[in-house]
Amino acid sequence: MVEIWGFWRSDNWGGRSWAFTVFLGMMVLHILAILLFTRGFLLTRTELSQYSQCSDVFDSPCSPPYDHNVNNSSGAPGCWTKPSVDRLVIIVFDAIRFDFVAPSTFYPEKKPWMDKLQVIHELASQRPSSARIFKAIADPPTTSLQRLKGLTTGGLPTFIDVGNSFGAPAIVEDNLIHQLVANGKRMVMMGDDTWVQLFPHHFNISYPFPSFNVKDLHTVDDGCVKNLLPTLYKEDWDVLIAHFLGVDHAGHIFGVDSSPMIEKLEQYNGILKNVVEVLESHSGPGDLHENTMLLVMGDHGQTLNGDHGGGSAEEVETSIFALSLKKPPTSALAAFDKSTCQLDMQGRRICLSSIQQLDFTVTVSALLGLPFPFGSIGHVNSELFALAAGTWNLKRLATHDRQSLSELDEWMQNYVNVLCINSWQVKKYIDVYSSLSLIGFSEKDLLHVSELYAQAQELWSLTPESSVLREKESSSTLLPAIKRQIEAYSAFLASVASLARSNWTEFNLKLMGIGFCVMLFSLFLHASSIKRLDNLCGLHSPSSGDSGNSFGMIFAYIAVLIRACSFLSNSYILEEGRVASFLLATTAMLQLRCAIMKKMMLLEALALVFLVPFLRISIELGQLKQAVSSLFLKMDPSRTLGINGDSQFWMSITQFVPILALMIVAYLLYKSTVCCSSHGILKYVIVGSLSNFVLIAIYWACNDNLLNLPMVPRVIMVNLIPRIIYAVGVFQVLILGIVQLLVRETTVNLEGSTIFKVLAMLSAWSSTIIVISGKQGPLAVLALLIGGWCIIRLMRLERNAENEYSGSSLFYALPVTQWSLLAVCMFFSTGHWCAFDGLRYAAAFVGFDEFNLIRQAILLTIDTFGFSHIFPIFGLPFLVACCCPSRQTKQLFSLRLCQVNFLLENFIYNFNGFRAVITDTVMFQVYLMYGLITAVSVTFTILCVTIQRRHLMVWGLFAPKFVFDVVGLVLTDIMICLSSLYYMV
Repeated sequence: MVEIWGFWRSDNWGGRSWAFTVFLGMMVLHILAILLFTRGFLLTRTELSQYSQCSDVFDSPCSPPYDHNVNNSSGAPGCWTKPSVDRLVIIVFDAIRFDFVAPSTFYPEKKPWMDKLQVIHELASQRPSSARIFKAIADPPTTSLQRLKGLTTGGLPTFIDVGNSFGAPAIVEDNLIHQLVANGKRMVMMGDDTWVQLFPHHFNISYPFPSFNVKDLHTVDDGCVKNLLPTLYKEDWDVLIAHFLGVDHAGHIFGVDSSPMIEKLEQYNGILKNVVEVLESHSGPGDLHENTMLLVMGDHGQTLNGDHGGGSAEEVETSIFALSLKKPPTSALAAFDKSTCQLDMQGRRICLSSIQQLDFTVTVSALLGLPFPFGSIGHVNSELFALAAGTWNLKRLATHDRQSLSELDEWMQNYVNVLCINSWQVKKYIDVYSSLSLIGFSEKDLLHVSELYAQAQELWSLTPESSVLREKESSSTLLPAIKRQIEAYSAFLASVASLARSNWTEFNLKLMGIGFCVMLFSLFLHASSIKRLDNLCGLHSPSSGDSGNSFGMIFAYIAVLIRACSFLSNSYILEEGRVASFLLATTAMLQLRCAIMKKMMLLEALALVFLVPFLRISIELGQLKQAVSSLFLKMDPSRTLGINGDSQFWMSITQFVPILALMIVAYLLYKSTVCCSSHGILKYVIVGSLSNFVLIAIYWACNDNLLNLPMVPRVIMVNLIPRIIYAVGVFQVLILGIVQLLVRETTVNLEGSTIFKVLAMLSAWSSTIIVISGKQGPLAVLALLIGGWCIIRLMRLERNAENEYSGSSLFYALPVTQWSLLAVCMFFSTGHWCAFDGLRYAAAFVGFDEFNLIRQAILLTIDTFGFSHIFPIFGLPFLVACCCPSRQTKQLFSLRLCQVNFLLENFIYNFNGFRAVITDTVMFQVYLMYGLITAVSVTFTILCVTIQRRHLMVWGLFAPKFVFDVVGLVLTDIMICLSSLYYMV
């Protein structure tokens, strides 16, 4: 006890300074471990600085362009391939799912959002040889930045670039847009301003519109509509890009199965109809769009609740619709036709094909006759390439009589030459990348790739006159050889793509191992610190009378280990919320049994037992967001709970229940101020929160059109009220921090003072978290209050009649573990999960329409971690203050009386200061235990991603789980450090 008194009363800051130092040291260790491990695990591929040039093709073993005497730098035809298209119109519908475009007859059940793009169905059925619907398969992660980067560079996205999705950096590696500019193509862009961020100096004309206000369904789309049709009549461009965002934003806000989504799809159908009419009306010989191709495509799909970022089929499956305004030979397309055909609802025959988005860049480059981007590893798609086959000028070469060749012969001859150039470029990139990258591909992989390329080139050398057909050779003899050549090149390109997908990320096992060891060392320090505090308080091994406490500690250890070990399985990671609720329910049932046996705390035990099923139901509803339907998104973009808007009764219920829950929370806060009337400024902080609750109710009434103030525009009310709440919340937190740092605690009622400080801090955060979380906020707060109250009350079950209180880790092990499990349940029950499509981006725009990276990141973080980290960590002192009666001081004092005789006089005159030391010691210990539980979970997550780094789901499941957990750990450390400054005297 001598040592602990010295630690806590050494200077003006006392234990506050010492505890903060310990927690800060733990945070530094965690950050160091995370940085080292992340450096080894999430290394991005090396972006090379080389750019493809027109003259490079003459270094290839393939046939040169048909007109290789022209000055290629001027943008003349025949740079790398025969240009098949003069002008290109690319219309990007952000987040277009494949079932938005494909006929409903291709699915077992028709959904409300299907068959809305009828103009595409009509064109695909009437012009099967020049119009085709493709299922485009994207590579995760499916955030917009990664997809646009992949679509323009022809490379695979890197996982770590997800963080750039809210602030896109300019692309510096070779890409399609650069090649268009370098070869004299004039470009016009309109719509999503991400294009301007990625390519800041490439467009001749641009009409960018802000893209990150997900509440705005119309600004970007209206801007595209305003400029698209007039631009189609102009001659001052070669490539037009129009990027619409309405469907993406409608999905985020309302979900797929919603009226705004249907309205957007119908609007897009009308836009496409007008575009096609303009193009076809000017597609005659010599007209403006005689040789124009239209590409209507999505960058990624979306889940049924409108989110994207992961690797599920809904997110990676989007579409490309291609329309060539010149009819190609039917035989050319039929030669490589791998489509699936079926009748639609109107009895029209429609065929669907498939394409990898990875192949988009190189295929478009081949159609336009451009050099392929240096880092592209795509494969020129035969079906998309064949749609423009009829645009070639089939002239005889001067030295070869080609009268005997059919159009199919010439098409295949050209296509095999394109694949030769394609394969040569990919092989060149792989060789350069492996020589310049730190690790590159393994020797075994490179040898396999080289063998496939050598085999393909050997077939090329056997092709008569190196793929220029001889006059006497018949088509029937040569076509099988050409097909074998195409298959060989295709096998090589498919092998490279597969190799890149499986091995692209360079794992540095040494750095990963060092990071993991640092994490283990931090766990050892955590456990040692807890044990040291037990020794300082004179609490060593448990006596026989502490068997109940010992059982609680052992069961707590088992629960923490079970949850941590579950992270080693991908199935249990998917079910993490259910695992946490099961473990919490198990502890609740054991405490109910103990309460029945001791005939005490029955109400609290039953309340906790019945709370867990409600949390489980809300977790299930959260899972439904990503798997079943968007039914639970009808009412509010940032909440899980919702009811079908067609029922007026249920609509009224959904409007009344959150208000009622908010009133209950406000009443409980009001009662706390009445009971503790002597706490000055802390009381006024709580009064400020009560005022914010009134503003929240007004805000919801404005959103639901229940409150109409004719003198005040609704948009002002909707944005002004959240900003006022944010400002008041920030002011409250600052005031609490300043008061605690500058004012010494002199109250006699130490436990009551601590409780009131906790209430003040939680109330300061509550209004901000509730308004961001939406109408589920008050319900989640009530669930936390009930769960926390039950856990605190049930701690009394662990006391013995002879020894009412124990200040060791034994006593707090089980309640702290329950507190941690409750926090995990709150994360999942509020509609989150450990994936980037589990982020509620709409929450970042509550109160704001314009995008600001730092502000939106802070709001999104509060929404994601408010109920799982901020509330539980700042509320943790309740465990100490509510279970730390005056008797504890006498008991703890008597434990080591022989060591504290010299403190007797100080104890008599400074009894309250001594109690503050004891309380702060126990609080310090509780925070150490909570941090240890979180760190153990993260350590097992790190172990999991190390073991599963080559797993098929590493980027779709394990890596997002790792990112969420390490961010949660750092946030936990930060909150604990701030709590040590605020609570510990």
